[in-house]
Amino acid sequence: MKRLPIFLLLVVLSLVSCGDYQKLLKSDDAELKYNKAIEYFDKGDFMRASTLFDAVATYFKGTERSETVLNYMAKSYMGQKDYYSASEYYKTYVKTYPKGKYVVESKFMIGYCYYLDSPDARLDQTETYNAIGAFQEFLDVYPESERVPEANKLLEELQNKLAYKAYLNAKLYFNLGNYMGNNYESAIISAQNALKDYPTTTYREELSMLILESKYQEAVQSVEERKVERYRSTIDEYYNFINEFPDGKSKKQADKIFNESKKIVKD
Repeated sequence: MKRLPIFLLLVVLSLVSCGDYQKLLKSDDAELKYNKAIEYFDKGDFMRASTLFDAVATYFKGTERSETVLNYMAKSYMGQKDYYSASEYYKTYVKTYPKGKYVVESKFMIGYCYYLDSPDARLDQTETYNAIGAFQEFLDVYPESERVPEANKLLEELQNKLAYKAYLNAKLYFNLGNYMGNNYESAIISAQNALKDYPTTTYREELSMLILESKYQEAVQSVEERKVERYRSTIDEYYNFINEFPDGKSKKQADKIFNESKKIVKD
């Protein structure tokens, strides 16, 4: 019961605050709205901040304060985790103020917004490609920026995600086996393309091992006249794998494939 007055006080304060905000929205005082928008932003009330900044954007258009408003708008949407809207405001800023004081940050944040919207590797990767393109453009235009290390780190993470998606696709082909055709060959090509596109990926061993396993299964399930040829190709692939990953986590399985293949290829 002792807590009830405090609760009621909070409700009253909330209602008063809401009433003041509604009056502020109806006000014609752009300067007051601008200052209050900054106050709301600093308090972390990004929704009210963005609404007020939007209300004064036209009033300050063409003035020095205009680019500050645009920057605050983008940051306010970032605070709301609305990365699409944030990226649109950052892009508008870059287009409107190509030499503005926030342009370097805005160029970086365009890529970062795409990065934050990049989904799980199993889903469509349009935003991932957009993020990679934006970060690469940032690195090309601002190679001396202090945010270059961060951009490179995020770029590597995004490329790893695409490499992992490629691995999942190749693994799917592998699991299909000879269902309605030679899916092992498709697995090999997919994995090889991934290694070519993302040579420094952390999934390099997994992709390489998948190629070896695919070649081995292709040999095991081959017609008789092509068995020896395919086992030889498997052995060659084993040497490629073991030379790059002599102590890899898949070494035991790779050695087993090699020994089984050698039983068929006597010479």
